Amino acid sequence: MPSTQLPRTAWIALPLLLLLAGYYSWQRYGGNGEADGVAASNGRIEATEIDIAAKAAGRISEILVHEGEFISAGQVVARLDSATLKAQLRQAKAQLGQAHSAVETARSQLAQAESEKAAAQAVVLQREAEYEAARKQAARSQELTTKGAISEQVADNDRAQMLSAEAGVSAARAQVAASEAGIVTARAQISGAQAEIEAVEAAIDSIQTEIDETELKSPRDGRVQYLVAQVGEVVAAGGRVLNVVDLSDVYMTFFLPTAEAGRVALGSEARIILDAAPHYVIPATISFVADVAQFTPKTVETANERAKLMFRIRAQIPADLLRQHITQVKTGLPGMAYVRLDPHQPWPSQLQVQLPP
Repeated sequence: MPSTQLPRTAWIALPLLLLLAGYYSWQRYGGNGEADGVAASNGRIEATEIDIAAKAAGRISEILVHEGEFISAGQVVARLDSATLKAQLRQAKAQLGQAHSAVETARSQLAQAESEKAAAQAVVLQREAEYEAARKQAARSQELTTKGAISEQVADNDRAQMLSAEAGVSAARAQVAASEAGIVTARAQISGAQAEIEAVEAAIDSIQTEIDETELKSPRDGRVQYLVAQVGEVVAAGGRVLNVVDLSDVYMTFFLPTAEAGRVALGSEARIILDAAPHYVIPATISFVADVAQFTPKTVETANERAKLMFRIRAQIPADLLRQHITQVKTGLPGMAYVRLDPHQPWPSQLQVQLPP
């Protein structure tokens, strides 16, 4: 049976290889960073992602951008079919015209009722004057009848004329009251027509807003990461159409153990080195330190178990730097993040900022 024992030279070479691998790892990733006051951990470049979605259900009629394309805030990136909404808008505008006509009609009726009232008031004055004259004539006739100067028939005729004039006054006053009622009705019709105008105008604004929302616009500058739907597809309310990456909000998320995370303050300086561009050192700032540990054991009792706790930390790349190199920014790239634990300790020479031209 052949022996499985390694040759003596292999046993000698194996520790040497392990030692060289450890030394390379320390040189590449900076060890635990405690020697020079710098902590290090691996992570990936991330950015804020935005889903551009339809507010209401509809069929996609146009997609105006492509994957990987840079877009600006407010740019129209897609459109939904709006034929039905535009028909509703035309109908609402026709109703608005009818409502305006109703207001004009009611105003004409109001003017007519006011004219009728003025005429009725003039008639009242006339009837009151006639009544007053008839009353005085009836009084004189009654006095002359007592003296025997005129006959009873004449006095009765004058009295009848007075009563007729009094009735005329009452009729004229009733006409004034009728005119006032017509005025109230006309004013109510005007108020109703104006309320109808406001309601239709609100409906027009609502429909116009829905039409405007069929144009999907980017809320920020960024890059189209991928399309979720295609032209001709029907999306539900809230349905995603495309995904955009905000390249002004780029960061690397990494984890540090308790001892190092406890020394990291918000605003601390950091450095990022990407595997794809190891000759560049990117400046960053610590913008987030989690207050809840990850990888937490079920029961934390001993110092060794507490040392296993890892805290999530975010190193934010400056927005002005991102804008200068916007075409080179890519998410998902792996690399190393370094954070200076002692603000008074200078950065090592290999972590001095080195940026692409």
